[in-house]
Amino acid sequence: MRDITFVKGHGTRNDFVVFTDQAGLLDLAPVEVRYLCDRRGGVGADGLLRAVRGKHIPEWDGDPDAWFMDYRNADGSVAEMCGNGVRVFVRYLAECGLVNDREMTIGTRAGARHAALLPDERVRVEMGPVRLHDGLLAPTVPITAIDGGGPRTWEAQPVDVGNPHAVSFTDDIGALDLTRQPVWPTGEFPLGVNAEFVRIHDEGHVAMRVYERGVGETESCGTGTVAVAAASAARLGLRIGAEERRIRVEVPGGVVVVGLSRATADAPVVATLTGPAELVYRGSIVIPDLG
Repeated sequence: MRDITFVKGHGTRNDFVVFTDQAGLLDLAPVEVRYLCDRRGGVGADGLLRAVRGKHIPEWDGDPDAWFMDYRNADGSVAEMCGNGVRVFVRYLAECGLVNDREMTIGTRAGARHAALLPDERVRVEMGPVRLHDGLLAPTVPITAIDGGGPRTWEAQPVDVGNPHAVSFTDDIGALDLTRQPVWPTGEFPLGVNAEFVRIHDEGHVAMRVYERGVGETESCGTGTVAVAAASAARLGLRIGAEERRIRVEVPGGVVVVGLSRATADAPVVATLTGPAELVYRGSIVIPDLG
């Protein structure tokens, strides 16, 4: 049995169990993650965030003393990055006194991410490069989901935000049934994909729903909002330059703002993500022997 002291938090209602593991001794098994994230038998969450020093993560080659966000999906699988999760993680580190500054660099499996607590208490995160197809990704991939009572297939735009996304555009995102996982051709996205469905209102405002790999439909996906903003800008033919272009992204759980910029015409597009992060309550739970 393990006794875990945790904090429950959310970013635009994408919710997480967060706990500190200073010594790197609480690397939970998938079955333990599933137990914690279960909404009836456990705490309940879309994912789990373990705050651990980078030196305890074998694949991390950055600052060994940096706080590393070890992120697990609700099904126990490891994910590279989580945009809403990293905002909640930053809030957690600050409010628990684990950092002293309002700006910090966080380790993730997608690389280091610089973040700042803003005066209005939102959190701004530098999300790194966003890549649409560049020879490594197919131009489009057919994605099928239930729309208006029957199956419909879209040509989805693959987007890499350190984790994989497939963005489809539709006029009525409310008609989608995302209780079932969208499907794609065998061989595409072998590690799974986050499937976003988007309605473009105008060049500075889009709305989306998402089916997250390893979770199901969630009320928000931070990396998904970045993927959607980049794919929408490309679809509209918007010029991305040195001055950050901001796109407001509505999700069922609220609103975030994605900023897109590039240093030169040949440089990759990089993104920022700004939005709320709230800690809801603290607690402790005993994880039984689930072996």
